[in-house]
Amino acid sequence: MENKKILPLAIVVGMIALSISFLPTMFITIKSGCAGVLYQKFKGGTLTKRQFEEGFHIIAPWNKMYIYDVRTREGSKTMDVLSNSGLSIKLNISFRYAPKKDELGILHKKLGKNYVEKIVVPEISSSARKVIGKYTPEQLYSSKRDLIQEEIFSEAKNNILKNHINLDTVLIRSITLPETIKIAIEKKLKQEQESKEYEFKLIKESKEAERKRIEAKGIKDFQDIVSKGISDKLLKWKGIEATLELAQSNNTKVVIVGQGKEGLPIILGNN
Repeated sequence: MENKKILPLAIVVGMIALSISFLPTMFITIKSGCAGVLYQKFKGGTLTKRQFEEGFHIIAPWNKMYIYDVRTREGSKTMDVLSNSGLSIKLNISFRYAPKKDELGILHKKLGKNYVEKIVVPEISSSARKVIGKYTPEQLYSSKRDLIQEEIFSEAKNNILKNHINLDTVLIRSITLPETIKIAIEKKLKQEQESKEYEFKLIKESKEAERKRIEAKGIKDFQDIVSKGISDKLLKWKGIEATLELAQSNNTKVVIVGQGKEGLPIILGNN
């Protein structure tokens, strides 16, 4: 009788112990910013048409939930690339990416959780080498950075999208040239800048000389016009008018009617 009582008790205890051991795999909590992909052991494997949202979920103990961070994340890569002249250049590049949430099951089935190392980094590295290989060291060092990173982004984006991943942006953090090449480029750019400044100075001085020439011509034209309009009779008349005004003033003076050297009345007087 005692053996019969012990057997059911052992079964109950065993079931309880088994249930406790299954609890971590049965009760799943998906945290904020994440989504889950369910692997069904007896129903065809990975469930590709459904993603599990944030929150609490209960699954069969023989199935497994794979949880992915579906927020936009940032990665970086430092690599050696070649310019169009074969010069080795060190490039540091960063990128922002996120898995396509509605294709998460397919992504998991095809690539798994290390999809960044399998797809994102290799595609960006390949695109960077392809794009930078079209430019000279001078272009890479100076004004072409925005254009280059946009080309790398466009080149890499299509292939990455095909693999169920969104690529948000690509940024060039730094381009490092050999020191001797860097010094040579800086010297060349300085000389080009000085040349542009000299050309600007010449143009400015040429315009100033032209302005002065036009101004001088205007003054000469004015003088010619005025001199043609002034006669001896007009000057005498203006002198008489001035003499009359002086004669009518309160200052003591002597006006001798007659003609001086210039044909005008002679004025003698003291203040």
